[in-house]
This record gives sequence, C-alpha cells and structure tokens, in this order.
Amino acid sequence: MLGNPPPGADGQIVIVGVTADKLDDGLSNPILPEVFVPSNFSMRMFTQILVKSNVPPLSLLHAVAAKVNQVDHDQQVNSTVEDLDQWIRDEPEWARGRLVAWLFGAFAGLALLLAAVGLYSVVSYSVAQRTNEFGIRLALGAQRGHLLNIVFRSTATSVWVGIVTGIVLTLALSKVMAHWATDSASSSSPLLLAGAVVVLSLVATVACLLPARRAAGVDPMKAIRYE
Repeated sequence: MLGNPPPGADGQIVIVGVTADKLDDGLSNPILPEVFVPSNFSMRMFTQILVKSNVPPLSLLHAVAAKVNQVDHDQQVNSTVEDLDQWIRDEPEWARGRLVAWLFGAFAGLALLLAAVGLYSVVSYSVAQRTNEFGIRLALGAQRGHLLNIVFRSTATSVWVGIVTGIVLTLALSKVMAHWATDSASSSSPLLLAGAVVVLSLVATVACLLPARRAAGVDPMKAIRYE
C-alpha cells in the first residue's frame, strides 16, 4: 500500500504497508500483482466503498449515504448495493463449485446407501445361515436372550473391524487429497464420519435383530431342519 509522499520529497512515494495475497482476479484465477494507492493519485468517476459490520450490511445503507453526504454534498450514492455473500453467489466460479459439491455429496450419499444395503444383506444372510445352530442351542436349553447375545457379539466384532478400517482409510485418503486442495484445511469432517458410523451401526443392529429374533422364535425342531 502506498501513501502520500512526505513534504519536500519530490517524486517519492511512501510504502505504508504490505498486504497478504488475495484472490483479485476471480475465485479460480491466479493471484495478480496489485498496488493500493491513495484516492487523490487516481480518482475515478465511480468509487466503491467497502463497509465491514457486525449487523446486516444492507441495513447500514442510509447511514453510509449520510456519512458520504457529510464529507461531500455533491456526491451521490448509487442504489446498486451488494453484500459480500451476494457478490460471491453471483460469481460463476462459486456456482460451479457449488454444483460440484452437490454432485459429490449426492454420490457420497448413494455410496452410503449402497454400503448400508450391502451390509444389511450380508449380515442378515450370515445370521440366517445359523438357524440350525440356534435350533440345536434351543433344544439343549439355551435361552432366547442368550442366542441374541451370541449373534450381536459375533456380528459386532466383524462390523466394527470393518468400520474402524474404513475410518482409517478415510483419514489417510483425506490427507492425500488435501495436497490438491487450495488451502490447508482438512478435508475430513468428524460429523460426517460420526454420521456414517451411526448409520452403519444401526443397519448392522437391525440386520442382526430381525433374523435372530425370527430364528429364536421358531420351534427348535423346525430350526434344526431349516435349510
């Protein structure tokens, strides 16, 4: 940032500060060199005023116009006023990025649905295959609650091994993908991981509960002859 030259310094311009890089040529274009100069160096016909506030920016329109009129009664404030969020939403890069994010979100939701359906099918089938075992245990005097406990313990081990492995692979892949990101923020979300774990755990619980209750509720002799 350049300031007005000091008195008696002909042709010299004072550097008053250096700002960090910012996207000054669109949201997806490389950063271009930029210099800020005092308004009396280059006064354009239209001047943009940026206002930062803790309240809705558009609610300050009349207050900003009043301050401008106090400085110069001949200046007029244009009625075209946009807040920062609205300006960003009007950018094509933002719309394209939002579309890509929605597409990735839809595919992620579909992948979670397919994983849930596959997990339910595998767990339900594996429990149903043990119907003969349940019939023998019932004939030998096992309680129905004991059968449910056996099913949940055996299934929980395999399911949680798969969930933990998936979490580890997800975190590792997110670190690899972070190298292609535009910032250093992590691409993994604890809330998303927790949501996926809860969904798959509930699916595995239902997949265990339904066939196990069905097998524990039938006559032991029918369960023994079940194929």
